[in-house]
Amino acid sequence: MPQSFFDRLRDRIDRTDSVVSVGLDPDLSRIPDHLRDKEMPRWAFNRRIIDETHEHAACYKPNAAFYEDAEGWRSLRETIAYAHGKDVPVLLDAKRADIGNTTRRYAALLDDADAITVNPYMGRDSLQPFLDRSEKGVFVLCRTSNPGGSDLQDLELSSGESVYERVAALADIWNEHGNVGLVVGATAPEELESLREQVPDLPFLVPGIGAQGGDAEAAVEYGFADGVGLVNSSRGIIFAGEDREETFAKAAGQAARRLKKRLNQYRETAE
Repeated sequence: MPQSFFDRLRDRIDRTDSVVSVGLDPDLSRIPDHLRDKEMPRWAFNRRIIDETHEHAACYKPNAAFYEDAEGWRSLRETIAYAHGKDVPVLLDAKRADIGNTTRRYAALLDDADAITVNPYMGRDSLQPFLDRSEKGVFVLCRTSNPGGSDLQDLELSSGESVYERVAALADIWNEHGNVGLVVGATAPEELESLREQVPDLPFLVPGIGAQGGDAEAAVEYGFADGVGLVNSSRGIIFAGEDREETFAKAAGQAARRLKKRLNQYRETAE
């Protein structure tokens, strides 16, 4: 029986002493000029970033929005294969879900990636093909890091719970294969704490560290279940050397190492 995603992630965290997820979001307008004339510029950029960051990465998290064209999908497949060659799992930030044949096609993305983010708005049947892939990780959007997340997520239901609290409760029910986690932003530290109390066994993917200025200490204190979880930084790492044409990747490696060290200080305190 294949090892589950969260077991593989735990092994990776232990080997690297890192909980850093590096977001691979290769915005073509921001990658170095000398890479833009490559046949696959996003792949050329990602390869250099992976070379310099893999020792500090528990996981890579490419966002599908940066790859949704023919060359982009080729670049994404090369990126996933290269990360796997460095023994780093890949979480595809796709926020997918639908019904029937459509969601089954979306779930086919897990043929390449090790985990995926999904949108729970359409309910369990829209997520079932993902949930059924027991060896793959499924991170359910719960309390997101963007300012507008509260427009819906904070609304109070007739039961007295908020929408995001109801999502967490449902995700806990859906976790029949032990492959479900939650996306909970570091920009909402109080919600992080309350959700950890509500669902003590679900690992969190915590975005919002770095460019969004999220609470790193809260992310570490409340983001982990049995030592498993991820704290993501995308732009804060991959574009740390945006002004350094030839040494941009080395700057990314240094940024990943600094974040790893910063988070580990909080991990030591939490322990």
